[in-house]
Amino acid sequence: MKQTYRHIERHIFARLLRIVSGIILMVSFMPVARAQGDAEFSQYWAMPSYYNPAAIGNTDYVRIRLAGKLQWVGIERAPRTFAGTADMPLQFGKKLRFGVGLLANSERIGLYQNLNVGLQLGYKFRALKGEFTIGVQPALYNTKFKGSDVYIPEGDDFHQPADPEIPTTDISGNAFDLSAGVQYNHKYFSVGLSCLHILEPEVTLDSEGGSDKETVEFMATLPRQAYFTADGNIPLRNSLISLQPSLLVRTDFKSFSAEATMRATYNKFISLGIGYRTSQAVTAMLSVEFKNFFLGYAYDYSFTGISKASSGSHELMAGYRVKLNFGQKNKNKQRSIRIM
Repeated sequence: MKQTYRHIERHIFARLLRIVSGIILMVSFMPVARAQGDAEFSQYWAMPSYYNPAAIGNTDYVRIRLAGKLQWVGIERAPRTFAGTADMPLQFGKKLRFGVGLLANSERIGLYQNLNVGLQLGYKFRALKGEFTIGVQPALYNTKFKGSDVYIPEGDDFHQPADPEIPTTDISGNAFDLSAGVQYNHKYFSVGLSCLHILEPEVTLDSEGGSDKETVEFMATLPRQAYFTADGNIPLRNSLISLQPSLLVRTDFKSFSAEATMRATYNKFISLGIGYRTSQAVTAMLSVEFKNFFLGYAYDYSFTGISKASSGSHELMAGYRVKLNFGQKNKNKQRSIRIM
């Protein structure tokens, strides 16, 4: 019986590798529009399911995270991002284990306001001395453009006062969005690979409350992004201090960026960390955990030309968790390596 179950596991694992490889090859040869897309949370390690729909249900808790980021403070209409995630495991019998989650993300950047709301579903199975999760995230994407706030100064060499390519009324549109990923959790580390906005949804924006006699449509695209994440937990011998290295790599298949973070946690209570985002910024962060509550703060200092106009970026994250009881006979418990 055990050999049969292991054979099924190996078969599923082989199919998983083929699916992931196929997704990577497929999206590598598809054209991509370049835009900011997803938020650049410096505390990405505390909100893993934001970047990977497979990073759900990896603890025996209902886990809730809320985050807000004020990017490039001092620059008018700079990005303002607010996000929330919630996830939990589900178990049926002794073998079937799943994860479910929710994600909501709201962003204001320039004259755009974007909203993405999704449902996350993941199937879990044990292999290679750890636990794999295959996750999908169907979502609804909405974008709005504040055309009524468009201002073109006189003497602009690039745009005419009545440029037909620039809407002058408020417009909005909706589109279906789809993301997928795979996550591997081990006792001492985890790695994940995901592709968000696989279909690169194209949104048709129509005038809000406009006349039906003359309809002018505008298009907006949500760019495809791929992510690789890795993090670990290193307890120091004979010490209350442990180290948590983390890595996030993102690409739109035209350019790459990476974030590396190192945190030191004392007595599973207070954590100090530093981070580096390639060619963009350095980060200092502080977080505390008390019982089931989590609170974290991060400050980004840009070393690009943006620093001449901005004092930096501020990020605040809060969380709460509730223990789930699967019974004493549960043999599939998987502890997260993250300091929750």
